[in-house]
Amino acid sequence: MDDRVELATTDSALALAGDLLDAFNAEYGDPSPGAQALAARLRGLTARGDTEVLLAGRHGVAVLRYRPSLWSDRDEAYLAELWVEPGTRGRGLGRALLRACLERARGRGCDLLDLSTSADDVAARALYESEGLHATEGPGGPTTYHYEIDL
Repeated sequence: MDDRVELATTDSALALAGDLLDAFNAEYGDPSPGAQALAARLRGLTARGDTEVLLAGRHGVAVLRYRPSLWSDRDEAYLAELWVEPGTRGRGLGRALLRACLERARGRGCDLLDLSTSADDVAARALYESEGLHATEGPGGPTTYHYEIDL
C-alpha cells in the first residue's frame, strides 16, 4: 500500500475520517449527521469487520464495504466513498486511495469492486477509468445506472 495511505483503526483516525466525510457532504451540499456522528458510525461499522476506512494523510478518505457475492463464494467490495480535500487534489492522493482499496479488496479475496459516481464528476470518472474500472455491463456493454430511494 502507498505509504501516504493508512488503514484507520484508532479512535483519532476514525474521528478524522468523520471530519473528512462531513466536509465531503458539505462540498456538495448534501446533508450530514455531523463529523462526530459519522465517526461513531464508522467505529461501529469497522468493528463488525465488513467496513474498512482508509486515510490519505489528513486530506483524503475512502470507505470500503464488503458483502457476500450472489454469483460466487467470494466477497464483493463496494467503494462507498472516496474524497480528497479540494486544496490537495491533483497530488495523487485519490489515486493512492483507489489503488489501496483495490489492493485491500484483492487481499481479502474479493472478485469484484463496484462504485457509483455522477456523470458530471469527470475527474473521478477519469481516475476510475485510468485504473481499469469501466462504467458498463462488461467491456463494450451498455452504460449502467445506479438508482436509490430513501426508505
